[in-house]
Amino acid sequence: MLKIKAVLTALLVSGFGLPALAQTATPGVDQRQIIQEKRIEQGTQSGALTPKEATKLEKGQEHVQKLEDRAKADGKVMPLERRRLHHAQDVQSKRIHREKHDHQHDCDHDGKRDHKMKGKHRACKTHDKHHAHDELHKSHEHQAPMWQPGIKAPAR
Repeated sequence: MLKIKAVLTALLVSGFGLPALAQTATPGVDQRQIIQEKRIEQGTQSGALTPKEATKLEKGQEHVQKLEDRAKADGKVMPLERRRLHHAQDVQSKRIHREKHDHQHDCDHDGKRDHKMKGKHRACKTHDKHHAHDELHKSHEHQAPMWQPGIKAPAR
């Protein structure tokens, strides 16, 4: 009798409990939420995001979380709901990138946008590194390629 109870309990847990969890589990969405929240926090700490930008981005993260909660509410995350979640996260990721790279900085963390002084932000050391990196990429983007399809290669 005890053995039958153990077997039935195991069947109930494995047969019925796990499929429900598998249908509502969204580990990819959850992991991405954590990563995006870290990106916002890093942007705030480095000064790449102003407090106003960070607040706006955090509200976007809350929106994605509400979508996820609604998708899980009925016990199943349907493929359409999963696609909507991924799309919302894609949009949010692009917003984070855009805000972090829009040249509005709060490097001295006083809650106000820093003003430029001769093309540089006074308190932002990371800005100089990013600026140099961006300039390097710009210089490489505009160089003419050595060879293009349909054009004869130069004689050596």
